[in-house]
Order: sequence, then structure tokens, then C-alpha cells
Amino acid sequence: MRFDLKVPFAEKDAAKKLGARWDAANKLWYVIDKEDMAPFAKWSPSPRDAASATAPQNRAPAKSQMETSGKLHVGSQYVERPRVCECLPWEDCAKCREASV
Repeated sequence: MRFDLKVPFAEKDAAKKLGARWDAANKLWYVIDKEDMAPFAKWSPSPRDAASATAPQNRAPAKSQMETSGKLHVGSQYVERPRVCECLPWEDCAKCREASV
């Protein structure tokens, strides 16, 4: 059985010595099939941590919510430039490059 741990970066070597493994995809330490979990007790996530990991985070509003709000938020250095061609804004095409000079 897998048991996820909440290991601070400074204590990662100690957890590794005890047999904990790193899950790069989920960015957390875990142990599998350990009979004695006592050495890992201090890294056991609290119930609050477990609930926050599964609960959706407060993120930026969805695109549809932003579109219906009627407000346009831009940075202080934002400069609107006319569209030169039909390429995507983050693509680098020769036509757009010439217009930005």
C-alpha cells in the first residue's frame, strides 16, 4: 500500500535513507508496503493537507467567466499593436517581425 509523505526539502535525504521514494510526476515523497511506519510519522500529512491536495485550488477564473465579466486586464507595459497577418500571436513569422521593427 502506498503512503504519501510531506517531506520538507531540507529533510529529503533523511527520508530517502529510511526508504522513501520520490514521485516526480506528483512532486512528493512516498513509501510502499512498509510494516513499521513509525520512522515516517513526522512526515505524515495532516488531514487538512490531504483535504487541500484533493480540493480544487483557487485559480484564475475560467476563460468563459473572464469573457463575460466585460473587463480587460492587461499589464502596465501593454501596447496594443495592429494585426499584420493571421498567424497566432506567439508565433514568430517574417511578416509580423518586419512590422514590429
